[in-house]
Amino acid sequence: MRLPKGPNSLPHHTIFHHLLIVSLLLIKLSNPTSSQPMTVKVGFIFDPASPPGMIANTTIPMALDDFYTANPNSANRMSLLTRTSPGSDIVTSASAALELISQEKVHAILGPGTSPESAFVADMGTKAKVPIISISSTSPSVSHSHSPFFIRAAANDTTQASAIAALVKAFGWRRVVPIYQDDDYGSSLIPYLVDALDNVDAQMPYRQSIPLLANEDEIDTILATLQNEQTRVFIVHMRVALATKVLALARNMGMMSNGYVWILTDGLTSLLSWLPEESVEGVLGLTQYYPMTDRLRKFKTRWTRHFLKDYPKEDLEVAQTLSRYAIWAYDAVWAMANASEHVKQIDNKFANSTNGSTDLSSMGASTTGDDMLQAILNTTFKGLGGEFKFVNGELDVSVFYIVNVNGGKGRTIGYYTPKYGLSKKFPVESNASYSTSRDDIGPVIWPGESTVQPKGWVLPTIGRKLRIAVPGPVQEGFKMILDMETDNTTNQTTATGFVIDMFEAAVEKLPYALPFEYIQVLHVKYDDLVKMIGNGTYDAAVSDMTITYNRSKDADFTLPYMASSLSMVVPVRNERSKNAWIFLKPLKVDLWLGSFAFFVFTGAVIWCLEHRINDEFRGPPSNQLGTTFYFAFSTLVFSHRETIVSNLSRFVIIIWVFVVLILQSSYTASLTSTLTVQRLTPTFADIHELLMSGKNIGYLEDSFTKDFLKRTGFVENRLLPFKSPDSYEEALSNHTIAAVVDEAPYLQVFLNKYCDNYTMVNLPNKTGGFGFVFPRGSSLVTDLSRAILNITEGDESTRIMQKWFGEPLSCPPQDSPLSSHSLDIVSFWGLFLITGATSLFCCLIQLALFLKENRHHIRNITSINSFRKSLRSVARLYDEKDLSSHTFRKSQPSSPYNFGSSPYNFQPDTPMSISNHSGGGPFSSEQMSPVTDEAEMHGNSINETPNHGSA
Repeated sequence: MRLPKGPNSLPHHTIFHHLLIVSLLLIKLSNPTSSQPMTVKVGFIFDPASPPGMIANTTIPMALDDFYTANPNSANRMSLLTRTSPGSDIVTSASAALELISQEKVHAILGPGTSPESAFVADMGTKAKVPIISISSTSPSVSHSHSPFFIRAAANDTTQASAIAALVKAFGWRRVVPIYQDDDYGSSLIPYLVDALDNVDAQMPYRQSIPLLANEDEIDTILATLQNEQTRVFIVHMRVALATKVLALARNMGMMSNGYVWILTDGLTSLLSWLPEESVEGVLGLTQYYPMTDRLRKFKTRWTRHFLKDYPKEDLEVAQTLSRYAIWAYDAVWAMANASEHVKQIDNKFANSTNGSTDLSSMGASTTGDDMLQAILNTTFKGLGGEFKFVNGELDVSVFYIVNVNGGKGRTIGYYTPKYGLSKKFPVESNASYSTSRDDIGPVIWPGESTVQPKGWVLPTIGRKLRIAVPGPVQEGFKMILDMETDNTTNQTTATGFVIDMFEAAVEKLPYALPFEYIQVLHVKYDDLVKMIGNGTYDAAVSDMTITYNRSKDADFTLPYMASSLSMVVPVRNERSKNAWIFLKPLKVDLWLGSFAFFVFTGAVIWCLEHRINDEFRGPPSNQLGTTFYFAFSTLVFSHRETIVSNLSRFVIIIWVFVVLILQSSYTASLTSTLTVQRLTPTFADIHELLMSGKNIGYLEDSFTKDFLKRTGFVENRLLPFKSPDSYEEALSNHTIAAVVDEAPYLQVFLNKYCDNYTMVNLPNKTGGFGFVFPRGSSLVTDLSRAILNITEGDESTRIMQKWFGEPLSCPPQDSPLSSHSLDIVSFWGLFLITGATSLFCCLIQLALFLKENRHHIRNITSINSFRKSLRSVARLYDEKDLSSHTFRKSQPSSPYNFGSSPYNFQPDTPMSISNHSGGGPFSSEQMSPVTDEAEMHGNSINETPNHGSA
């Protein structure tokens, strides 16, 4: 049925339009998130009177406005619920956090401002699953690992410990004193700082805490105590309020003047503008590095304007300085806002909670807490301070500025990175190595406007001196090593000697003052003295104490300031030899054999060169052998009578006679020395020979040498103790003992006085040398050892030794006759090389000439005979006279028996005959042909008959 249309009825399309609008409104109301962002409640707890709190109060609203201006379509929006905690009171902060969690149902909390507050609130946040994001709590005492819902959007104080240590190392300071706030913030850094300083061989001789509420009188007393100590390098780690009082009072006491060093940690350096300008002049500091970008410059300008608007009474210098706290707060807000965009569902529900209750046990747990926590931890973006990223629940900060405060402003003098150490610029070149060098930071203007680097210590006016034990009494002969005497009139004790000078020289090399006093300890054994050092009776022992394994069990020793070894002193005896074979002594066996070989070799060479042309080197084999040997050895006294006709032989003889002259002169000199000079040798050459002798041995009383001798095998009744060099000499002279076994320095003292009749024999056993003794674990051992190395590697130790021991002596003295030594072939190998090479060269020339002159004969011989027969034939040919030589060129008659220069009748089946005009040579044929025999019998007449052969 159709409805009638009245005057007030609406058209169908209008009704449909209205129904559509109503449906859309209902859908919108049923799903509010589809049209408006959800609210993320974030609590903010801060101290309105502290610099970090004031900075955060200005920065956080700016960060929220900037984020949502840059991201207008954000699905969720942070709502800031601010609570104050005046004076950074823990109870107030805890109460504010409980109220924000239980009543406001916040999703996260920014703050509170200090580490003690954060530690308590972090536990509440972990229980309620509400992330606690700190922007100023830097103490390692509270961390994400202990409280999973605690996030540090700031640096951990431990990261600056290595930077401070590198700075201390660069300037060479060995001792520093931390002055810190006596609470969790101040004390938690100290253990990490101790470890970092230990890695660079620096120490904290003492540390000074100052209560937060200490008044000026209490601070004055503390500073006066520090002023009377020796260390002048102070590391200040405290909040601005306390640091303002401490630094101002230190300036009033003259502790901001020449010679003092003040290093401010990151928390103070980032707030330099909040400290009195005159109180920080010349100090060093370090603070977090962040790149100065255009975005950061623009923000700094805006931030200054907002800060002065919020705090119009604050100083303009404070407002114009953008600290690390502002950057951390700004980036932390952006991190939370970014994280809230990634949480799938935002609600205000807390499981197992009682609404409105402020009981800790009824807080419940946020249902969105886990998602919010993970979203915050996983947030990374480009923030004001650079790359923003959490590592293990805290901000990754590792690069620091190093600044020097001049005119109230920090002047950058370098940078520190964990990988490269100190550097003058950043970023550092990738191929650079880790550095703690002073050259890698810029110049410094120190307190008192001084440009001279303070040494870091002075002589203290108060404090206990080290009690140095010095054993005594010392026997008269050894007082140059160590002595200590007391003036009966003034009762003043004076220590002298080599040991004392070495110790005091080492102390002067220390990079700090070391007050001490000598205390004489009478009639104590060295082993017992070491135990007294170990149990704390004395602080150290300075003596001629040998470092041994057993002693090192009770105390620590420095590096040896004097090397030592076990030796023995024995009488010397004159061994001027009466041996019938003494004439063989000047030359060693190798030189005798080498000389004999070259005599024979040279004779053989002369025979080869003269045999074919010189009748004196011909004849029967035995005669030729005798002539060769006689000629060779007669050159020893230059009495050879054989005539030399070959120029090659003459050249060989000239070189050989020169060699013989050198050998003869050296032999004569050495033999003369052996026969006329006294030869002093020790009566015992080693400890084992002494052991087998059965004689008594002397040693220094109370020395460890006795135990060594007993371990070597000596029975105790053979070991006699002595106290002085004079007693050594008396016992050695009357043959009570055969030797004295002791350490080399003591024996050298003895030999300085009794050198002519005794000598020192070194033993293979080594000792640790002389060292200074300190209690186990003493830090002075390392420092003094380094100082000892500085002395011993230079000239200072030599100067001290010469002062007390004089110039080193050798026994027997240098002006006493010395024993001679046999000569060996090494000294003459060059001469033998020359004569040998000359002889071989001349032989090669002779052989070449022979082969050239007889090449036709040799060719005929080798063509009709085997190799062996050919070799024998060539040898016989060489054995024959060389009639072409000028020595045989005489007029000869023509004769049917004269066959020229060659006697051969070359018939293959007929034995060869070789004429021997002056007797058969060593290669003569046993069977002669009639022609050869006849020629031999009529040789003289043939030679004398004129040669009528054809012209």
